[in-house]
Amino acid sequence: MTTTHPIIAEDIRSVLSRTQSLWPDLKGASIFITGATGFFGIWLLEAVLAANREFSLGCRVMALSRNPDRFAARAPHLFFDAAVTWLNGDVRYFTFPTAPVTHVIHAGAESSTNLNASDPQAMFDVCVDGTRRVLAMAAEKRVQRLLFTSSGAVYGQQPSDISHVPEMFHGGPDPLDRKSGYAEGKRAAEFLCGLAAGDDRLPHAVIARCFAFVGPHLPLDVHFAIGNFIRDAIEGRPITVSGDGTPFRTYLYAADLAEWLITILLRGKSGVAYNVGSEEAVSIKSVAERVATEAEKLWPARARCDIAISLRPQSGRSPSRYVPCCRLAHRELGLRMITPLDTAIRRTFLWHSSRL
Repeated sequence: MTTTHPIIAEDIRSVLSRTQSLWPDLKGASIFITGATGFFGIWLLEAVLAANREFSLGCRVMALSRNPDRFAARAPHLFFDAAVTWLNGDVRYFTFPTAPVTHVIHAGAESSTNLNASDPQAMFDVCVDGTRRVLAMAAEKRVQRLLFTSSGAVYGQQPSDISHVPEMFHGGPDPLDRKSGYAEGKRAAEFLCGLAAGDDRLPHAVIARCFAFVGPHLPLDVHFAIGNFIRDAIEGRPITVSGDGTPFRTYLYAADLAEWLITILLRGKSGVAYNVGSEEAVSIKSVAERVATEAEKLWPARARCDIAISLRPQSGRSPSRYVPCCRLAHRELGLRMITPLDTAIRRTFLWHSSRL
């Protein structure tokens, strides 16, 4: 069985060293994870299964995926781990497991921008019906703790006078905009979780509002700008910025993300939403430049990647922002961004290039 990639193994060792006090809570646990083969799910499996071995937890994982067999070739060390039972099913319709479940991480949702644009009703239904199904299972099993991974998209367009959007911000997406299917679906799913958190059959439900991330396993061929930039640089072609390069984003490294999500699951307050992400705001143009710089360091014999920006900035228009305030997670849970962005980019490069 193929072992964990050295970069990920090093990352997970660091995560475990910082989270030793958390893992006893999962002694003998049965954890149900939706979206287990997605970006979030893979990193959660890496962390949980490594902790299971390191701390002799004796926990079991039930991993839901629409096509788990395809995952066997991609990550055999996770797929064939003896602690994992794979369940084949759609998050909206899956058959409840017969075994006990003590913890749930609901990370399964369609995040395709293509689906959001072409069929916003389907996007909305996946978010809402999937969450309703997971909550019904959790209530039936009387699980101890449930974590729902939501999105910073629930805030809608971030006002230009708010540099970092906090959890107390009560804005929202435009309900009449067809592109709001994903955002409105996540908002409705959060509402269902809030209702469930007051049910005596589900004593603890907590929400992670996730922003943008980078790291091994990040797809390079979908709608993630930083992933597209890394792909362009690996292939030795100009880094293409599809817009004007002015929007501000933040990027949290995948190993940090796993640490945050596990901590929120086990230490977060029921009925509370925590922003999850970096607070270091960088423009898309700056991200492209930093990707080019890291590529130049890794492959000095190559010419530095050119950066092609498709549009000119509009005069007098404030750049859009998708930047969280994570003070709640900092203050209540002691969570911090550990991995600097340049290091995160470099490690993502190394992981992807080693697999070519």
